[in-house]
Amino acid sequence: MLRLLFAPLAIMIATSIYDFKVEGLEGGTIDLSQYKGRKILIVNTASKCGFTPQYKDLEQLYEQYKDKLVVIGFPANNFLRQEPGTNAEIKAFCEKNYGVSFPMSAKVSVKGKDIHPLFKYLVDEAEKMGIKNPVKWNFTKFLIDENGKLVTVFPSKVNPMSEEVLQYLH
Repeated sequence: MLRLLFAPLAIMIATSIYDFKVEGLEGGTIDLSQYKGRKILIVNTASKCGFTPQYKDLEQLYEQYKDKLVVIGFPANNFLRQEPGTNAEIKAFCEKNYGVSFPMSAKVSVKGKDIHPLFKYLVDEAEKMGIKNPVKWNFTKFLIDENGKLVTVFPSKVNPMSEEVLQYLH
């Protein structure tokens, strides 16, 4: 009897990036399966970081390559409390200062005991590729190919419009 009672609480094991649905910054749901056939750049973001100006370049990348790439921002407060705002404050900041129009999730954790399941999945996939501890700071970028496979991880310092990133989009 107890087994039946707790059965609905079983945790789903993701086998693909397309298994994930995340809460959007404005509410609603971002279903990653809707991006099958396009590349996905997943970025943990923060409003008070030295890398915050990358929002401008992420938006440019998204606009320039939106036929084959979607950028998704994941605000996180894991590093020196550089994303202290509420979802509404983050949304207003991104729109006012950088004209962000790409999808943004609600604030998540990208490290530690409360890591969001999507980032746990991405970290595990990166480690299978030999990339240890991939999320070292804000604006780490995970590039997923059209088939949902992790291609590479770009550290914070890599600009979204650099040839290092663009080579995967030509």
